[in-house]
Formats: sequence, structure tokens, C-alpha cells
Amino acid sequence: MDQGRKSRGGWKAAAGVLSAIILAYLLVCYLVMPELWIFRDRSTVADLSRMVTTTGDDIPGDPINVGLVGPKQQVIKAFAASGWDPADRITLLSSVEIGLSVALDRPDLDAPVSPLFFDGRKQDLAFEKPVGRSADERHHIRLWRTATVGADGQPLWLGSASFDRGVGVSHDTGQITHHIGPDLDAERELVIADLKAAGQISMTYERAGVGATRDGRNGGGDPYFTDGRILVGVLRSSEKR
Repeated sequence: MDQGRKSRGGWKAAAGVLSAIILAYLLVCYLVMPELWIFRDRSTVADLSRMVTTTGDDIPGDPINVGLVGPKQQVIKAFAASGWDPADRITLLSSVEIGLSVALDRPDLDAPVSPLFFDGRKQDLAFEKPVGRSADERHHIRLWRTATVGADGQPLWLGSASFDRGVGVSHDTGQITHHIGPDLDAERELVIADLKAAGQISMTYERAGVGATRDGRNGGGDPYFTDGRILVGVLRSSEKR
């Protein structure tokens, strides 16, 4: 009997220590470190172009590098035709599913992407294209509908496209995140090339973005480089195909 009580007491003590460690991790990485980052790099934040997204903690995220012109349903259909899947919203279930996908190396075609903000809004749409079996590596893009009108009076969507090269922890805050590959221009070209190959784009043009950047760093502390241009694709309307 005494042995059983001691065993239960030991498990309770271990559980208490583990809970304290987890709570400390959450407090430090999700509350303290983001504030320290902003305090340390506040001058960098002030100098950023508006063509850069931010995290929920106001830390600079990925730059805008892709644009699309067309109505929402056409954007969704264009990505579906190009072999890209819509990303799920972040919920407890979707978070568990992406965790199991990475841990067990199994597919999760609609794995969620973390929210980024542009012009004060979370992304309106997000799509992904898996690489390999699991959600550990994937191409993905977040899109925001803007008030700007493009060809044929259709809305302009601006997006940030990047390649997730693996799951890890943020170099700046310690939060769990995907790390991105550094070549953002390659991802920009991939998105437009896939849409073109599927016959979804009638024409493309460029517009100014964040500007040439050799030593950029996103919200996870990952380095990136880009020529700073935004490649815009005008979606081909269904009646013109």
C-alpha cells in the first residue's frame, strides 16, 4: 500500500514539474520573447516597406511577392486546376493532424498555415503544394484581397509565397514553426508557372514590392533573399478559355 502511494506521489510530482516546464515555455516563447524582439528591433520594424507581412506579434513576416487579378472563386478554381490544395484553418484538430503528418511521415494535403497579417488583416486565402509524403515540406502561398482593381474591373490579390523546408522552432522566439527556404523568387516563379501550365493565366506583369533584399529575415528568424519584385498574373476568365 505504501509503495503504491509513493508511486502515485512520484507520478504527481513528475506531472507537476512537466506542467511547470510547459507553462514556462509558453510564457517565455509566446509572450516574453516577441515583446523583447520588438523592443530590440523596433527601428527595423519602423523602416520596413508596407510590402512585408507581419506575425500576430507584429514581427515582420514574409514579403509580398505574388499578385493575382480575378474574383475569389476564380482564384480558388485556378489553384485547384494547378494541383494546389486549400490550406485548412488552424484548429485543435488540424494542429494535431499536421503534427501527426510530420511525426509519422504521412500526407496531410490541407494542413493549416500559420496566420500572417497584411494591411492589418489575416490572409483571406491560403494554398499549398506538398513535397514528399508529409506536411514537413511544402510550397505555400497566402493571399489577401486588396481594394485595388485590375484588368476587367477584377480585384487584385497580393500574396506571399515561400517554401516550407521543415518544422522547427523560431530562431527569434522559440515558438514552434515551419522554417522557410531562402529563395523567395523561386517560389514566386513556381506559383505563376504552375498556374500558367494549367492554362489559368492570360498575361503577367511586374510591380514594385519590398525592393532588392539580400539579408532579409522573416518572423521565424529565417534568412531570405529576393529581387523585391511582385509578379502579377491575370487570371483567364472561364468564358474566354
